[in-house]
Amino acid sequence: MSTIRNIAGLVIAAILFVGYMSYFVVDERQKMIVQRVGEISRIVDAPGLYFKLPVIETVTPVEDRIILWESNDRPVQDKASQVYIVDAITLARISDARRFRETLGADLEQAETRVGALLDAALRQTYGLRSFDEVLSSDRLTMMREIKEKVEREAADLGIDIVDVRIRRTDLDGAVLQSTHERMRSERNALAAQTRSTGEAYKTRMNAETDRLFIEKTADARRRAEVIRGEGDAERNRIFAEAFQQDPDFFAFYRSLQAYSKALANKDTTLILNPDSEFFRYFGGEAKDQSQVPAPKQ
Repeated sequence: MSTIRNIAGLVIAAILFVGYMSYFVVDERQKMIVQRVGEISRIVDAPGLYFKLPVIETVTPVEDRIILWESNDRPVQDKASQVYIVDAITLARISDARRFRETLGADLEQAETRVGALLDAALRQTYGLRSFDEVLSSDRLTMMREIKEKVEREAADLGIDIVDVRIRRTDLDGAVLQSTHERMRSERNALAAQTRSTGEAYKTRMNAETDRLFIEKTADARRRAEVIRGEGDAERNRIFAEAFQQDPDFFAFYRSLQAYSKALANKDTTLILNPDSEFFRYFGGEAKDQSQVPAPKQ
């Protein structure tokens, strides 16, 4: 009886084992490659419960989500042989599970290594066609598109679809960075010297123009002042002439007073004159002849 129970237990265990080995579950994050004696029999990409022949058929899971691979500190050169250190990321997806299994054994580590090598080659080709200014300019979007297209063509043979390639960092190598800083400093110094030279030339031109205008304006003002002064003198002489004609005796007396005021204005002035001099004629009697009155000093 115990022997029968043991046999029954073994049979049940065998049935359970066969049942366990006869099904597999596929979730939405992966695909399953079903192989029969080492050959791929089918690809299951819809989630659910599936059955297989135990022992004869095996299943290999394949990632169905977008995979992110980082490629950091990759040295590349531009067309002037300047070295850059580049960090990039690659977004990929397994598009052909059969080809992925045949070429890479469905191994993600091998896939990362192969795609990294393709990315290195694409980086070198793309950077090698550009100058320093183009590498560090807004042309980076074009560069990333070119790199993606190059990697995508090669990766398609591995059953991998390249979703995107992004360059996160582009730095000059340490040895080149110092010389580049020196060159940029020299260029900026030359530009500053040119700007200062242009400013000095403009300053000189403006000063010359200002001096010319000042001389012209000053000369014109002096000319006008001389004209006005001459007109004033002429008007004064005219008034004096009219006054002289109306009362010659008073005019002679007035001019004599002006002469006295000017001659004796300074207290330290000493004059030695004859009392009968014509200069003092109005200090004495009446004037004999107005023509003998001395004219005032101008």
